[in-house]
Amino acid sequence: MKIALVTGSAGLIGSESVAFFAEKFDLVIGIDNNLRSYFFGSEASTDWNRNRLEEKFSNYKHYNADIRSEEQIGKIFKEYGNDIKLIVHTAAQPSHDWAAREPFTDFTVNANGTLVMLEMTRQHCPEAVFIFTSTNKVYGDTPNYLPLVELETRWEIDQTHPYYKNGIDELMSIDHSKHSIFGASKVAADVMVQEYGRYFGMKTAVFRGGCLTGPNHSGAQLHGFLAYLMKCAITGNHYTIFGYKGKQVRDNIHSWDLVNMFWHYYNAPRPGEVYNAGGGRFANCSMQEGIALCEEITGNKMKYSYAEDNRSGDHIWYISDLTKFKTHYPEWNWKYDLKETLTQMYDNISKRV
Repeated sequence: MKIALVTGSAGLIGSESVAFFAEKFDLVIGIDNNLRSYFFGSEASTDWNRNRLEEKFSNYKHYNADIRSEEQIGKIFKEYGNDIKLIVHTAAQPSHDWAAREPFTDFTVNANGTLVMLEMTRQHCPEAVFIFTSTNKVYGDTPNYLPLVELETRWEIDQTHPYYKNGIDELMSIDHSKHSIFGASKVAADVMVQEYGRYFGMKTAVFRGGCLTGPNHSGAQLHGFLAYLMKCAITGNHYTIFGYKGKQVRDNIHSWDLVNMFWHYYNAPRPGEVYNAGGGRFANCSMQEGIALCEEITGNKMKYSYAEDNRSGDHIWYISDLTKFKTHYPEWNWKYDLKETLTQMYDNISKRV
């Protein structure tokens, strides 16, 4: 039997992974205990998504387990053993604002939980491919010290800089910067995943995401920028822009495009590898530009205000350079641009709210 195991399986990337791999594996095991509702409240609950997966995919099996528990996770790994061919580890505490409230919870979920997943893989299915969704926050606030230029609706990097053409590559230092508590816990996990590849020779890969988005995102104010923005555009709820004149820029990658990156890696794994993963120059926007797109798609005028104080450690401009991944896997490319992604989100969120 060929099994894929997905943590955070009712979340955005987790559920996309379940749907994607359900067609390619005999069984998909999902691990998700809906901790997201604890982080962000009932409106961010992923129960609806779990129910959707269980109804739609007959070869999906869900476990309400905590990735921090060696006992709970070990039991699952022991049951299926070497039949597990792929682990997609997406479960996380994903907000740098929330992390400062409960650093112990943040670190144990992000760092300890990742270590549990790695060690259970090493003990029970060491030949499996292990994919970890990291974050661009591992670079800390180093991107903010690039030569940035203020334009009418966005910040942009100076055209003479090497990053102008394609964005920020994997050689940017993850040291000597302010990461946020969340960023630091993800750095710990990120480095450990690399180490299990380099030290133990396991087929591990780190994907450092920009803004990961898509129609199945349970967006909340503290996490899920585009999903929450679209939700506010649909419902008429108030949205707050935090700092940088609303010109801060993010690249956005559709969840399907990211999981397709995982698939390409799975078919030709390179142990201990690190890849930046985002919309790159293909799909990116500032807050101002995102609001304009949401208004265009919904036909609604958004209610928003501006708060001068930016979120601590927040990026002013971040665009991912995917040149390395595209060089290693030249058949991969983006499928969904920003407007198409937002239109899908509008259709899906409208049904839910």
